[in-house]
Amino acid sequence: MEVLIAATPEEAAQFAAEAVLEGLQTRTEGHNVLGVATGSTPLGLYGELAKAVKNGEADFSNTIAFALDEYVGLESTHKQSYRQTLIQELCKVIGLPEANLNTPNGFGDSEEQIRKQAAAYDAAIVAAGVDVQILGIGTNGHIGFNEPGSSLRSRSRIKRLSNKTREDNARFFDGIDQVPTHSVTQGLGTILEARRVVLIATGSNKAEAIATALEGPLSSACPGSAVQLHPDAVIVLDEAAAAGLKNRLYYDDSAAGLQFGI
Repeated sequence: MEVLIAATPEEAAQFAAEAVLEGLQTRTEGHNVLGVATGSTPLGLYGELAKAVKNGEADFSNTIAFALDEYVGLESTHKQSYRQTLIQELCKVIGLPEANLNTPNGFGDSEEQIRKQAAAYDAAIVAAGVDVQILGIGTNGHIGFNEPGSSLRSRSRIKRLSNKTREDNARFFDGIDQVPTHSVTQGLGTILEARRVVLIATGSNKAEAIATALEGPLSSACPGSAVQLHPDAVIVLDEAAAAGLKNRLYYDDSAAGLQFGI
């Protein structure tokens, strides 16, 4: 696990974009496959990827993307669906074709249908093989919509949203009563199969979740702690999000890299 601590959210976005682009270079054949997240934190990262495209340093026109999650009960055309959010905040920003954006289908006539759709989505992710999965983290430690108590080996499935998550997301709706109660989310086991994960967190409201995820016990009580299991996890923080870390000095020393002649 590599922990990079930036001075500002803007610098954190730069560090995260570099980690994403480096990870995408590992594929030797076929299309790059990028796992994408919604929320406010990744927006700066997507902006940095757009700059790389503009400068001729990246091209996402042939990239395949898989979203982490989607609300149950919202059609893909709904303005608050994560598909529509990603079209606006990702596809139109970095030049990823809408046709190449895969999102879970949380809309159906029955729970059984939605469960089958989640299983098919998981199978498509496995078949494609994700090169880099971008992650955020919730204030309660969730990644994707894997709320506290989620199995560390879980697969894509229907998941009940916690009250805290619904409260946090109510700003995007006309009140908490309009926020769906369930989602379809990639499972923690699914997420951990990506070749690289890049988790970005900024702001003091994420400090407790980050400290617990990175330095606390591996536990379903903090789903974000699952990143401890990944062989190539890059964690990018700003100073505020890193405020609760006890091993800060070690992370800074490690980020300096191997030095010879000492």
